Amino acid sequence: MSSSSSSVLIPSLVIYIFLFFSVQYATATKIGQGYRLISIEETSDGGLLGHLQVKKTNNVYGSDVPLLQLFVKHETQNRLRVQITDATKQRWEVPYDLLPREKAPVMKPSIGRLRKNPLMVQEFSGSELLFSYRPDPFSFAVKRQSNGQTLFNSSSSGSDNFGEMVFKDQYLEISTQLPKDASLYGLGENTQPHGIKLYPGDPYTLYTTDISAININTDLYGSHPMYMDLRNVNGKPYAHAVLLLNSNGMDVFYRGTSLTYKVIGGIFDFYFFAGPTPLDVVEQYTELIGRPAPMPYWAFGFHQCRWGYHNLSVVEDVVENYKKAQIPLDVIWNDDDHMDGKKDFTLNPTNYPRDKLLPFLDKIHSIGMKYIVIIDPGISVNSSYGVHQRGIANDVFIKYEGEPYLAQVWPGAVNFPDFLNPKTVEWWGDEIRRFHELVPVDGLWIDMNEVSNFCSGLCKVPVGKQCPTGTGPGWICCLDCKNITKTRWDEPPYKINASGMQVPVGYKTIATSAVHYNGVLEYDAHSLYGFSQTIATHKGLQGIQGKRPFILTRSTYVGSGKYAAHWTGDNKGTWEDLKYSISTMLNFGLFGVPMVGSDICGFYPAPTEELCNRWIELGAFYPFSRDHANYYSPRQELYQWESVAESARNALGMRYKLLPYLYTLNYEAHLSGAPIARPLFFSFPNYTECYGLSTQFLLGSGLMVSPVLDQGKTEVKALFPPGTWYSMFDTTQAIESKEGKYVTLDAPLHVVNVHLYQNTILPMQQGGMLSKIARMTPFSLTVTFPSGASNGEAKGTLFLDDDELPEMKLGNGYSTYVHFYATVSQGSVKVWSEVEYGQYALDKGWIINKIAVLGLSGSGKPSGLKIDEKPVTRDSKIEFTTLEHNNQLQDVDDKKTSVMVEVNGLHIPVGKNFVMSWKMGLSP
Repeated sequence: MSSSSSSVLIPSLVIYIFLFFSVQYATATKIGQGYRLISIEETSDGGLLGHLQVKKTNNVYGSDVPLLQLFVKHETQNRLRVQITDATKQRWEVPYDLLPREKAPVMKPSIGRLRKNPLMVQEFSGSELLFSYRPDPFSFAVKRQSNGQTLFNSSSSGSDNFGEMVFKDQYLEISTQLPKDASLYGLGENTQPHGIKLYPGDPYTLYTTDISAININTDLYGSHPMYMDLRNVNGKPYAHAVLLLNSNGMDVFYRGTSLTYKVIGGIFDFYFFAGPTPLDVVEQYTELIGRPAPMPYWAFGFHQCRWGYHNLSVVEDVVENYKKAQIPLDVIWNDDDHMDGKKDFTLNPTNYPRDKLLPFLDKIHSIGMKYIVIIDPGISVNSSYGVHQRGIANDVFIKYEGEPYLAQVWPGAVNFPDFLNPKTVEWWGDEIRRFHELVPVDGLWIDMNEVSNFCSGLCKVPVGKQCPTGTGPGWICCLDCKNITKTRWDEPPYKINASGMQVPVGYKTIATSAVHYNGVLEYDAHSLYGFSQTIATHKGLQGIQGKRPFILTRSTYVGSGKYAAHWTGDNKGTWEDLKYSISTMLNFGLFGVPMVGSDICGFYPAPTEELCNRWIELGAFYPFSRDHANYYSPRQELYQWESVAESARNALGMRYKLLPYLYTLNYEAHLSGAPIARPLFFSFPNYTECYGLSTQFLLGSGLMVSPVLDQGKTEVKALFPPGTWYSMFDTTQAIESKEGKYVTLDAPLHVVNVHLYQNTILPMQQGGMLSKIARMTPFSLTVTFPSGASNGEAKGTLFLDDDELPEMKLGNGYSTYVHFYATVSQGSVKVWSEVEYGQYALDKGWIINKIAVLGLSGSGKPSGLKIDEKPVTRDSKIEFTTLEHNNQLQDVDDKKTSVMVEVNGLHIPVGKNFVMSWKMGLSP
């Protein structure tokens, strides 16, 4: 369900307001004269601790904090922390129990020891990063040791664009200079019309809001105050990242040569990550915020959902129709239709009676299908509703003036659980357990957790009036409400560009003067709500199932990927939204949330048949692949049009063959943070042509998807970085380019172009209608060398495990990890494996029955096949097939013959080391 009145904001109004504020924001106002460094010393743990004194106070946006504490520490070889906070009293920080990390020292200054003499420029060196400062006015810079490049520099140096650092109770400002040629990515969540690169002049506001993703350049469901900066310095690429760990609302202004943060609370808590490659950056970032959650194998299958499956028989029909259409389906979802009166943890006794739902679940569970339902944070205020009564008894709700704060969502009047309270986490886990005993769901979908409220202000249930009315749109506020403006938390002095319209920060959410556990203000903790609910849900699911939890969340914060997957919220069935989905997906890979996707065919109002064809061809390659539609939209399951069904069979057919690869990428993400879907510059950082590319992407390091994104097109212009690329749907088709080039590819309605890069070994299986079935089929290996290679190397990996286990790790009996290698040299081809913990794969009986080697130089029949050093005799069932590649050669002068050799009829156990070799015929 996932939508409120914010979903119907008029885009033209938003664009007008955006243009109005863009002009306003383009002019920088200088608010203060900054701070002076008055003392600095080394700490016992190798950090720096200093004090800053305000130079001149003013009352713009409130009074300045007179004395600040500066703490600097090289926490690892690649990570530097710079924290600036009030020196005399504790300020709000992201709670350490939500996001575990090293604590900064809390030290009250001894004023007598403060040195008043201005200090000279100093440097504080780590192994990769160097911190330096100027004392008056205080500014700091972070440089890269290897080449002296400045990564961050807060000195205004008389800049017209920004002034000195400002630190007030409800207004913090700091800026950095940037070179013109820096490519920046991140700062989400928002729908970026210009693609993945940050665009100078676009507003970047971070504050979690239930505003439809169709609204471009606005603060959406998540807050990720992190950006990656990629630069090409004298032909060599360098990437680094900057995180401002702060949960308060903020505007970030990127002007091309500078970037300015304007934050309405908290502290400056910067983390700098040295890279130097994009993959290094994400590895270092997720080392701090938490590695991505391991996903169960079935989560990589295809998912079907709709708000408006009115009763169980409709759901049964959907499952049956997917089967009839021969379209793979792993997971069937319910939006709020299964609930009794839209109340969490309930079943509608008429439309989803338990005595009929349980046999249906038994039936789908027996074949390996899964079932997931939605829960929202709003708990219906209802004296006969046990969930609410137990919540009141345990005192779990957010308070306003001592009473549970009253809001309205789908069931009507609700209270919101306070997930910062340990008692709430226990109560929530107990409610999940009770519900699981009622309905054995396989995962939970948590929505509306920005948190969304259909009303604003202080509300009460109207007397003598039904609320909700039961007629008309459910998102119209029907409580009696009045605005809350009496505190500085409800009306902060600086207005962030909330919802793209500078609405009050408490608009359609919890009043920002409401109070959490231990007196924490909603003003400070607002953007953490979805994150804290995600952690509580993860804990609850782990406790009852003892299995690997699957959680899909709408609202995210720094660290959410450690617990959950994400979908990009309420999108529209338009060609523009199809394009935007790529940028949002790639951004979440940077944010450490690799399991991400958009509603395929659009959430509302209605996709065309052609658009749905093209969307499943793209969506089949999202890490999280789900079709989802709005209550008010026509039906759009993939079988509703025969043409879409055909595109789905093609694209999802390939996805299901690639499941071993996707699952291995899931393991690598869990191990190192590596995104599953990546921008091309992750693998080709030297190739500046792809720095802004937002219409293609990679799965892993070398599988490239180039979808059609425009109406009426039957070809696609795709960028091919230097090297050889092989079509996955016809491996005899190759594209080779020495320099990198755009190539126009045929793409009739049912065709999506997917290419595999050279030097790769891709493990695949034979596919099927369910991941469980596909998982039992024999493996094949596709090995790629550069076109016409007489010398070359390739490698790949395969991770297999019992995906029900909570942990994803190597160990005997429950997982197997295989390293594949291949070489070609002097006419000899060799493919081999090195297996770690082979027992699991051996017990499952998995075998490799085909190996295809692409891009070989030579002709004539291969000969001298050996497996494990033993010659293969003629009477074996093993067959060689040799096919010549059709090379669309670009920039290549010497047109060599290039062939593909397939070895079929093999029976190689996946769980054992093997070596296979043969001789190629000589080139003519």
